[in-house]
Amino acid sequence: MTGAAVRRRVPRFAMPGITAIGVKELRGRMRGKRAFISVTVYVVLVAGFAWMVGQILEDSARNQFQFNPTFQSASIGRGIFTALMFLQTLMILVLAPASTAGTISSEREKQTLDLLAVTPISSVAIVVGKLLSALTWVFVLILASIPVTALVFVYGGVAPDDVVRGYVMLFVTAIAFGALGTFFSSLLRRSGAATGLTFVAVLIATVGLSFIWVFMRATSDGFFAQRPPEALFYLNPFVAQADVACGTEGNAGSFCGIIDEITGSSLNGVFVPARGEVIAVPGGPAIQPIRGLDFDDVIANDAFQVQRDRYWPRSALTLMLLAVGFTAAAVQLVTPTRRWRPRLPGIPRRPRPGRSAE
Repeated sequence: MTGAAVRRRVPRFAMPGITAIGVKELRGRMRGKRAFISVTVYVVLVAGFAWMVGQILEDSARNQFQFNPTFQSASIGRGIFTALMFLQTLMILVLAPASTAGTISSEREKQTLDLLAVTPISSVAIVVGKLLSALTWVFVLILASIPVTALVFVYGGVAPDDVVRGYVMLFVTAIAFGALGTFFSSLLRRSGAATGLTFVAVLIATVGLSFIWVFMRATSDGFFAQRPPEALFYLNPFVAQADVACGTEGNAGSFCGIIDEITGSSLNGVFVPARGEVIAVPGGPAIQPIRGLDFDDVIANDAFQVQRDRYWPRSALTLMLLAVGFTAAAVQLVTPTRRWRPRLPGIPRRPRPGRSAE
């Protein structure tokens, strides 16, 4: 078997190419003291924010649940966890697109993309390697915040699986909107234009589509006869984090009300408490507290089974499909030859170099 035949058998999606691109980019990004100073500043900011939120919640819970210290501590833990997830989601929506919006366009500005394209590294390896190397910096920031988030276990009210759900959404959000930045970086020649258009797309996906849902819901009795689809919120990671926060509230909090309104499903006031908390069941139009019931007995009743993960898995799947689509489109835009182009009916296909037209 000749060397050319061996090269033809090697798939274009080659891990060595991705590794080469990733190592080269990471050496430039992590070189010097700036990277370590940035991680330290990020952790200090997150920890300071968590401390301030904790002080606010302690003052509020001390007045609201002064006769129930267990519920007071759990309420503080849930509040800190939810606030940290929303803060990091906001920061990821800024950092991930900003990190990837100049990955390909900067190569065009330096006139090095053509040199990179003629190397044995495939277009898939170029795009995926640059995307992962840019997102690695964001992943380091997310992982660095885990010790701060773990402090909520001191207060209670949040289980380890709740933290896992929240961080899964953080990673999915970074990948999806990072791929969006890579797509616009491949589409445009200037990094400034790519960054600006990327943030416009982020605002449309998070704020614009959500406003359309609110408008359709507000006018459902008049202009729109049907209930707006919940898919309009799938690109909004804040709503997915609200679903994660709903799981910590026992399906009877304000975030659960938001998810009920979006999905059109109501739990009719069913509340499954944490251990040691007051149990509440529907009693007509109002919720009546019942004391003295054992937690295990309540869980054994099918009417009190916790209903969670009603929304965020669908949002995460949509964002991952979006990431795959934008990455594939970026690969097509970077590929110098054999690029897919739409062809109108009746127009003959342009022959490839060295081949006759069919």
